[in-house]
Amino acid sequence: MDLASNLGGKIEKAQVLSAVDKYEKYHASYGGQEDERKANYSDMVNKYYDLATSFYEFGWGESFHFATRWVGESLRESIKRHEHFLALQLGLTPGQKVLDVGCGIGGPLREISRFSSTSVTGLNNNEYQITRGKALNRKTGVDKTCNFVKADFMKMPFEDNSFDAVYAIEATCHAPDAYGCYKEIYRVLKPGQCFAAYEWCMTDSFDPNNQEHQKIKAEIEIGDGLPDIRLTTKCLEAFKQAGFEVIWEKELASDSPLPWYLPLDKSHFSLSSFRLTAVGRLFTRNMVKALEFVGLAPKGSQRVQDFLEKAAEGLVEGGKREIFTPMYFFLARKPASESN
Repeated sequence: MDLASNLGGKIEKAQVLSAVDKYEKYHASYGGQEDERKANYSDMVNKYYDLATSFYEFGWGESFHFATRWVGESLRESIKRHEHFLALQLGLTPGQKVLDVGCGIGGPLREISRFSSTSVTGLNNNEYQITRGKALNRKTGVDKTCNFVKADFMKMPFEDNSFDAVYAIEATCHAPDAYGCYKEIYRVLKPGQCFAAYEWCMTDSFDPNNQEHQKIKAEIEIGDGLPDIRLTTKCLEAFKQAGFEVIWEKELASDSPLPWYLPLDKSHFSLSSFRLTAVGRLFTRNMVKALEFVGLAPKGSQRVQDFLEKAAEGLVEGGKREIFTPMYFFLARKPASESN
């Protein structure tokens, strides 16, 4: 029932179907163009998260990201370790002021704040996700050290040199321009301090002339609210151009003992992440269909489920073919002085 009542986020229930129509038309599968998606990225991404957040939380929990995973490690354990790894790479120390760029409903910021005893500000442009995040902060008792700011990460409402560290977890892929986004992060980060991120990227194995590769890319874009998925090399160029010193960078997915896409692979079954399995997704699909039929879920909910299913298929195929990664990791430092 929580899923049913929250479907559509802040969109009026009667307007969900038209929002789905407009969202779909941004994408290549429905005749949309990359330039249009980039020009209207804020509207597109906001519609996406209003429509998709309840499905994410129902199936995935509070942290909307993938993780490298060891044999014998649960999905939840791997997600927490993935977040701890980021905090350790940034060298976070108690009392520091940290920025989470594109924070979702705040699962990672709550975990990282508790793990490192830091104060974390979550930046998000989606009102529904911020409302959910604030409620979860109060529930878990971190509302004194963690907060949210509603804003566009291309135009942050912070003064220069405001934060001791900045991170982004599978979020800046929504930016229409990587350089512009990284340059804003550079501006608000204190000199000598670090920015770390997991980026969604196409790898060097991606062939733009291969129609099947393009189909997979398009499925991921529509299913995950992305204007365009950049190559790892383009991301690297962008944060160097923004002024960062690269400490190290690596595509981490290839080192994962278990495939990062395993939770979405229909051939895999797990009781601990049942809702993500083929059986669990079939159950969710039928439940949403029934809820929409009786009027408890808004019209259009089933179509959201459909494009999320397409995204899952694209992610699995992209992972198996090694043309896509959700964890191109980099750790970069803002020089201690501009002359460096």
